[in-house]
Amino acid sequence: MKQKVVIVGAGFAGLELANSIDGRIFEVLLLDKLNHHQFQPLFYQVATAQIEPSSISFPLRYVFKNKEHVQIRLAEVIKINQEGKSITTSAGDFDYDFLVIAIGCKTNFFGNENIEKNALTLKSTSDAIKVRNHILQTFEVIANTSWLTHKDLLNLVIVGGGPTGVELAGAFAEIKQNILPVDYPGIDFTDFKVTLVEGSGHTLNNMSEKSKKASENYLRNMGVEILKETFVKNYDGKELSLSNGKTIRTKSVIWAAGVTGNALEGIQQDCKTVGNRIKVDRTNSLIGCNGIYAIGDISYMETEKYPRGHPQIANVAINQAKNLAKNLKRLHAGKSALPYEYKDLGSMATIGKNKAVVDVNSLHLSGYFAWLIWMFLHLFLILGVKNKLIIFINWAWNYLTKNPSLRLILNQPLEKTKSLDNTIRFSN
Repeated sequence: MKQKVVIVGAGFAGLELANSIDGRIFEVLLLDKLNHHQFQPLFYQVATAQIEPSSISFPLRYVFKNKEHVQIRLAEVIKINQEGKSITTSAGDFDYDFLVIAIGCKTNFFGNENIEKNALTLKSTSDAIKVRNHILQTFEVIANTSWLTHKDLLNLVIVGGGPTGVELAGAFAEIKQNILPVDYPGIDFTDFKVTLVEGSGHTLNNMSEKSKKASENYLRNMGVEILKETFVKNYDGKELSLSNGKTIRTKSVIWAAGVTGNALEGIQQDCKTVGNRIKVDRTNSLIGCNGIYAIGDISYMETEKYPRGHPQIANVAINQAKNLAKNLKRLHAGKSALPYEYKDLGSMATIGKNKAVVDVNSLHLSGYFAWLIWMFLHLFLILGVKNKLIIFINWAWNYLTKNPSLRLILNQPLEKTKSLDNTIRFSN
């Protein structure tokens, strides 16, 4: 009889594990709240209308159509029952022989409820669509009103200078330069301002000094204002308060300032650490929890090379999943599990057309060649030949025309305003 492996979460880690497990030995139940896998590195391109959301969203049942040992259930896990080796979900209870937690992380608002309520986020495809709708609607309102009356519409603030924040800032700077003059002829968007707020002393703080400086130079040359060593104290939907005492009037704040692990009842508090991540040993097993593993962003594994845990990136998640798939097979055969060791393949970020930075060991690249590497590697990771082709065509079209022509507002129309003094409201 096959042993049952229950995987919670269909991100990079969960998807790879379900795909790598030996179906001759194990039966897999993959649980997720969504019916599709989301390619997070390209959320910003959906948010900036460069590609369509369907290009980076992959239906789980289609992904596993040829994997008879993999069952899919749309459900939210409510509780883990360790003693009974079962989990309680919104779709019922399920028993397991091995439980793998791959629930990833969510946006960290650091306890500020006002920011959580009023800022836009970018942790899902639906978030990306919401950002796109909001920004496109903002441009339409600017076109229909006096900018002197609504200066807050002319400020777009991105909080967080990591890869997501840098890529968003660069993309919106290019929209200001290349798209707005074409879509809105006769309207002056000169005063539309993109600001990037970062708490540390540099953007891309986990990359090399060369990449940090290159990214900042690219952004500044594109017209982005960078506020370093600055923290957001509050945001009420109209005014952003900063730690330097300044305020910015804005109705468009995108929060990309950090993540925290998703919560799951049934895991002891002493198994958790900073960022709500779950502590695991070198085989991704929860210490003291028989048959329970955690992989991907939610897991926290200390090694000699990474005493503060591995970086929360796709490459770590994918390779932890591959190693766990091998170990489950080894355990079934009565062999000992192999420890996981992360091999750093480098870091990269794109800032705009022909502008990217890449760190691979002691090699640090920037500019056009780095941009080609970034595109090739991201295209390689996309699931399915059809999606690769669609994204490649979109990228080629964007490169040649500087106009992606995908600027659809996919929600209810703007509410009518009776006067310029009224507050501009957006449909959710």
